[in-house]
Amino acid sequence: MEFKTHISVRNLNVFYGDQQALKDITIDIPDKGIIVIIGPSGCGKTTLLKSFNRLIDSTDGVRVSGEVLVDGENIFDPKVEVTRIRKKMGLLSQNPYPLPMSIYDNVAYGPRIHGQKNKKELGRIVEHYLRESGLWEEVKDRLRSPASRLSVGQQQRLCLARGLAVEPEIILADEPTSALDPKSSRHIEESFLRLKERYTTIVVTHILRQAKRLADYVIFLYLGELIEHGPAEEIFENPREEMTREYMKGIIS
Repeated sequence: MEFKTHISVRNLNVFYGDQQALKDITIDIPDKGIIVIIGPSGCGKTTLLKSFNRLIDSTDGVRVSGEVLVDGENIFDPKVEVTRIRKKMGLLSQNPYPLPMSIYDNVAYGPRIHGQKNKKELGRIVEHYLRESGLWEEVKDRLRSPASRLSVGQQQRLCLARGLAVEPEIILADEPTSALDPKSSRHIEESFLRLKERYTTIVVTHILRQAKRLADYVIFLYLGELIEHGPAEEIFENPREEMTREYMKGIIS
Protein backbone atom coordinates (compact mmCIF):
# COMPACT_ATOMS: atom_id res chain seq x y z
CA MET A 1 0.00 0.00 0.00
CA GLU A 2 1.40 3.40 -1.00
CA PHE A 3 0.88 6.33 1.33
CA LYS A 4 2.53 9.58 2.33
CA THR A 5 4.53 9.10 5.53
CA HIS A 6 4.11 11.48 8.45
CA ILE A 7 6.15 9.71 11.14
CA SER A 8 9.02 7.30 10.47
CA VAL A 9 10.30 5.12 13.30
CA ARG A 10 13.72 3.56 12.77
CA ASN A 11 15.24 0.90 15.06
CA LEU A 12 13.56 2.39 18.13
CA ASN A 13 14.50 0.80 21.45
CA VAL A 14 13.23 2.09 24.79
CA PHE A 15 14.42 0.92 28.20
CA TYR A 16 13.03 1.75 31.63
CA GLY A 17 16.03 0.94 33.77
CA ASP A 18 16.93 -2.65 32.87
CA GLN A 19 13.52 -3.44 31.39
CA GLN A 20 13.17 -3.11 27.61
CA ALA A 21 9.75 -1.70 26.71
CA LEU A 22 10.22 -1.41 22.91
CA LYS A 23 12.43 -3.69 20.84
CA ASP A 24 13.87 -2.42 17.57
CA ILE A 25 10.65 -0.89 16.20
CA THR A 26 10.77 0.21 12.57
CA ILE A 27 7.61 1.50 10.90
CA ASP A 28 6.28 4.26 8.65
CA ILE A 29 3.06 5.87 9.88
CA PRO A 30 0.69 7.36 7.29
CA ASP A 31 -0.15 11.02 6.99
CA LYS A 32 -3.81 11.73 7.87
CA GLY A 33 -6.42 9.17 8.87
CA ILE A 34 -6.73 7.20 12.11
CA ILE A 35 -3.87 4.92 13.08
CA VAL A 36 -4.74 2.56 15.94
CA ILE A 37 -2.13 0.85 18.12
CA ILE A 38 -3.44 -2.41 19.58
CA GLY A 39 -2.02 -5.13 21.80
CA PRO A 40 -2.31 -6.51 25.35
CA SER A 41 -1.62 -4.41 28.45
CA GLY A 42 2.07 -3.82 29.02
CA CYS A 43 3.04 -4.47 25.39
CA GLY A 44 4.51 -0.99 24.80
CA LYS A 45 1.56 0.83 23.19
CA THR A 46 1.74 3.92 25.41
CA THR A 47 5.54 3.97 25.30
CA LEU A 48 5.43 4.06 21.50
CA LEU A 49 2.81 6.80 21.53
CA LYS A 50 4.78 8.94 24.00
CA SER A 51 7.96 8.53 21.98
CA PHE A 52 6.27 10.53 19.21
CA ASN A 53 6.26 13.71 21.32
CA ARG A 54 9.10 12.77 23.66
CA LEU A 55 6.89 12.64 26.74
CA ILE A 56 8.86 9.55 27.73
CA ASP A 57 11.72 11.98 28.49
CA SER A 58 10.00 12.80 31.79
CA THR A 59 10.25 9.19 33.03
CA ASP A 60 13.14 8.46 35.40
CA GLY A 61 15.71 6.01 34.10
CA VAL A 62 14.47 5.96 30.51
CA ARG A 63 16.97 5.26 27.72
CA VAL A 64 16.18 5.59 24.02
CA SER A 65 18.07 4.55 20.93
CA GLY A 66 17.04 4.80 17.30
CA GLU A 67 15.17 7.53 15.50
CA VAL A 68 11.68 8.98 15.31
CA LEU A 69 11.35 11.27 12.31
CA VAL A 70 8.42 13.70 12.21
CA ASP A 71 8.19 15.43 8.84
CA GLY A 72 11.68 14.06 8.16
CA GLU A 73 13.26 15.51 11.32
CA ASN A 74 14.69 13.18 13.99
CA ILE A 75 13.02 14.41 17.17
CA PHE A 76 15.59 12.62 19.36
CA ASP A 77 18.43 14.65 17.85
CA PRO A 78 20.06 16.52 20.80
CA LYS A 79 19.73 19.82 18.90
CA VAL A 80 15.94 19.55 18.52
CA GLU A 81 13.78 22.01 20.44
CA VAL A 82 11.28 19.70 22.15
CA THR A 83 8.60 22.39 22.69
CA ARG A 84 8.49 23.03 18.95
CA ILE A 85 7.99 19.31 18.28
CA ARG A 86 5.26 19.07 20.90
CA LYS A 87 3.42 22.03 19.36
CA LYS A 88 2.81 19.78 16.35
CA MET A 89 0.90 17.34 18.56
CA GLY A 90 -2.24 17.42 20.62
CA LEU A 91 -2.39 14.83 23.42
CA LEU A 92 -5.46 13.19 24.96
CA SER A 93 -4.68 11.15 28.07
CA GLN A 94 -6.79 8.39 29.61
CA ASN A 95 -8.18 10.86 32.13
CA PRO A 96 -9.04 14.44 31.15
CA TYR A 97 -7.04 17.22 32.79
CA PRO A 98 -8.79 20.54 32.16
CA LEU A 99 -6.90 23.59 33.36
CA PRO A 100 -8.27 25.20 36.58
CA MET A 101 -10.01 27.99 34.70
CA SER A 102 -13.14 28.59 32.63
CA ILE A 103 -14.23 26.59 29.59
CA TYR A 104 -13.39 29.57 27.38
CA ASP A 105 -9.95 30.10 28.91
CA ASN A 106 -9.05 26.41 28.53
CA VAL A 107 -9.43 26.64 24.76
CA ALA A 108 -7.93 30.13 24.50
CA TYR A 109 -4.91 29.18 26.63
CA GLY A 110 -2.70 27.85 23.83
CA PRO A 111 -3.43 30.58 21.28
CA ARG A 112 -2.73 33.23 23.95
CA ILE A 113 0.64 31.64 24.78
CA HIS A 114 1.49 31.76 21.08
CA GLY A 115 0.72 35.47 20.91
CA GLN A 116 -2.96 35.78 20.02
CA LYS A 117 -4.36 38.81 21.91
CA ASN A 118 -7.30 39.87 19.72
CA LYS A 119 -10.50 39.20 21.67
CA LYS A 120 -12.67 38.80 18.59
CA GLU A 121 -10.24 36.30 17.06
CA LEU A 122 -9.94 34.41 20.35
CA GLY A 123 -13.72 34.13 20.48
CA ARG A 124 -13.77 32.75 16.96
CA ILE A 125 -11.04 30.23 17.83
CA VAL A 126 -12.83 29.06 20.97
CA GLU A 127 -16.12 28.53 19.13
CA HIS A 128 -14.44 26.82 16.17
CA TYR A 129 -12.58 24.23 18.22
CA LEU A 130 -15.46 23.60 20.60
CA ARG A 131 -17.49 22.81 17.49
CA GLU A 132 -14.67 20.59 16.16
CA SER A 133 -14.77 18.58 19.38
CA GLY A 134 -18.57 18.35 19.40
CA LEU A 135 -18.98 20.38 22.60
CA TRP A 136 -20.15 23.83 21.47
CA GLU A 137 -23.91 23.30 21.68
CA GLU A 138 -23.62 21.97 25.23
CA VAL A 139 -21.49 24.81 26.63
CA LYS A 140 -22.07 27.91 24.47
CA ASP A 141 -24.21 29.56 27.17
CA ARG A 142 -21.73 28.95 30.01
CA LEU A 143 -18.31 29.55 28.51
CA ARG A 144 -17.17 31.53 31.56
CA SER A 145 -18.08 28.80 34.06
CA PRO A 146 -15.32 26.58 35.50
CA ALA A 147 -14.28 23.65 33.33
CA SER A 148 -14.30 21.52 36.49
CA ARG A 149 -18.12 21.65 36.47
CA LEU A 150 -18.29 19.69 33.22
CA SER A 151 -18.90 15.96 33.22
CA VAL A 152 -15.86 13.71 32.68
CA GLY A 153 -16.93 13.09 29.08
CA GLN A 154 -17.34 16.81 28.43
CA GLN A 155 -13.96 17.49 30.03
CA GLN A 156 -12.32 15.02 27.64
CA ARG A 157 -13.89 16.80 24.66
CA LEU A 158 -12.75 20.13 26.12
CA CYS A 159 -9.19 18.76 26.33
CA LEU A 160 -9.50 17.75 22.67
CA ALA A 161 -10.63 21.29 21.78
CA ARG A 162 -7.75 22.75 23.80
CA GLY A 163 -5.27 20.52 21.98
CA LEU A 164 -6.68 21.41 18.56
CA ALA A 165 -6.58 25.13 19.29
CA VAL A 166 -2.78 25.23 18.94
CA GLU A 167 -3.24 23.85 15.40
CA PRO A 168 -1.27 20.60 15.67
CA GLU A 169 -0.55 18.26 12.78
CA ILE A 170 -0.98 15.12 14.88
CA ILE A 171 -3.44 14.02 17.58
CA LEU A 172 -2.09 11.47 20.06
CA ALA A 173 -4.76 9.70 22.11
CA ASP A 174 -3.84 7.23 24.87
CA GLU A 175 -6.94 5.12 25.58
CA PRO A 176 -8.96 8.35 25.43
CA THR A 177 -12.33 6.73 26.21
CA SER A 178 -11.29 4.30 28.97
CA ALA A 179 -12.65 6.58 31.74
CA LEU A 180 -15.83 7.53 29.86
CA ASP A 181 -19.40 6.26 29.67
CA PRO A 182 -20.61 4.83 26.33
CA LYS A 183 -22.31 8.08 25.21
CA SER A 184 -19.21 10.19 25.91
CA SER A 185 -17.01 7.57 24.22
CA ARG A 186 -19.17 7.82 21.12
CA HIS A 187 -18.74 11.62 21.08
CA ILE A 188 -14.94 11.25 21.15
CA GLU A 189 -14.98 8.60 18.41
CA GLU A 190 -17.23 10.77 16.25
CA SER A 191 -14.83 13.69 16.71
CA PHE A 192 -11.89 11.56 15.55
CA LEU A 193 -13.81 10.39 12.49
CA ARG A 194 -14.77 13.98 11.67
CA LEU A 195 -11.18 15.19 11.98
CA LYS A 196 -9.31 12.39 10.24
CA GLU A 197 -9.15 14.07 6.84
CA ARG A 198 -7.13 16.93 8.35
CA TYR A 199 -5.04 15.32 11.09
CA THR A 200 -2.91 12.27 11.62
CA THR A 201 -4.68 10.73 14.61
CA ILE A 202 -2.88 7.98 16.54
CA VAL A 203 -5.04 6.13 19.06
CA VAL A 204 -3.96 3.56 21.64
CA THR A 205 -6.78 1.21 22.60
CA HIS A 206 -7.21 -2.21 24.17
CA ILE A 207 -10.78 -2.44 22.87
CA LEU A 208 -10.84 -4.35 19.59
CA ARG A 209 -14.40 -3.23 18.77
CA GLN A 210 -13.27 0.38 19.02
CA ALA A 211 -10.23 -0.30 16.87
CA LYS A 212 -12.46 -1.82 14.18
CA ARG A 213 -14.80 1.18 14.29
CA LEU A 214 -12.03 3.75 13.99
CA ALA A 215 -8.92 2.42 12.30
CA ASP A 216 -7.69 3.18 8.82
CA TYR A 217 -4.31 1.67 9.70
CA VAL A 218 -3.37 -0.75 12.50
CA ILE A 219 -0.17 -1.37 14.46
CA PHE A 220 -0.09 -4.57 16.56
CA LEU A 221 2.49 -4.78 19.36
CA TYR A 222 3.21 -7.75 21.60
CA LEU A 223 5.74 -7.73 24.46
CA GLY A 224 7.47 -4.68 23.03
CA GLU A 225 7.81 -6.09 19.53
CA LEU A 226 6.10 -4.95 16.33
CA ILE A 227 4.27 -8.06 15.15
CA GLU A 228 2.29 -6.68 12.23
CA HIS A 229 1.01 -3.45 10.74
CA GLY A 230 -1.01 -2.43 7.72
CA PRO A 231 -4.37 -1.19 6.45
CA ALA A 232 -7.16 -1.96 8.92
CA GLU A 233 -9.09 -4.16 6.52
CA GLU A 234 -6.07 -6.41 5.95
CA ILE A 235 -5.15 -6.70 9.64
CA PHE A 236 -8.67 -7.42 10.85
CA GLU A 237 -9.83 -9.67 8.03
CA ASN A 238 -6.69 -11.39 6.82
CA PRO A 239 -3.72 -10.97 9.20
CA ARG A 240 -0.45 -12.46 8.02
CA GLU A 241 0.92 -13.44 11.44
CA GLU A 242 -0.37 -16.27 13.59
CA MET A 243 0.07 -14.18 16.74
CA THR A 244 -2.16 -11.48 15.28
CA ARG A 245 -4.83 -14.06 14.47
CA GLU A 246 -4.65 -15.42 18.03
CA TYR A 247 -4.98 -11.94 19.48
CA MET A 248 -8.01 -11.18 17.31
CA LYS A 249 -9.64 -14.42 18.53
CA GLY A 250 -8.86 -13.63 22.18
CA ILE A 251 -6.51 -16.62 22.50
CA ILE A 252 -3.68 -14.36 23.72
CA SER A 253 -4.24 -11.27 25.80
